[in-house]
Amino acid sequence: MTILIAEDDFDDRLLLEMAFHSFENGCEIRFVVDGEELMEYLERRGSYADPRSSPRPELILLDLNMPKKNGHQALVEIKNNPVLKNIPLAIWTTSTCEKDILFCRKIGADQFLTKPSSFEDVVAAMKMLISLYADPASSEETPGIDQCGITEIGR
Repeated sequence: MTILIAEDDFDDRLLLEMAFHSFENGCEIRFVVDGEELMEYLERRGSYADPRSSPRPELILLDLNMPKKNGHQALVEIKNNPVLKNIPLAIWTTSTCEKDILFCRKIGADQFLTKPSSFEDVVAAMKMLISLYADPASSEETPGIDQCGITEIGR
């Protein structure tokens, strides 16, 4: 499973990378640092033109607060693109603002995750996402949604 993570904060990228490496998951993790780079990757432009080196993700993890093009703008572009709109997308943010949650739900985000404060909670949240979107046969036992800080906002 390829997971594309749009996150501008170096420390958050490092934390996510460590979380994914802390348990067996079979995922290939790719990072982009802002909404513009995310769209370049997804639309296979520039250095992301080769699909062999830039595989289509099976899950997008999207920070809302990024430079150049923020997560709100990228979410709208992704969900308005007929080629990209069906890729599962989870918001990954520090925001707990009801307005952000409602906006993301309206546009079509599949999940809304508030960034946890502990490493263990980050690991639990990543395990939950993998269990929701990976091949069910490859998933291991994971905690419930309410234990991971995930707000299920399905369509």
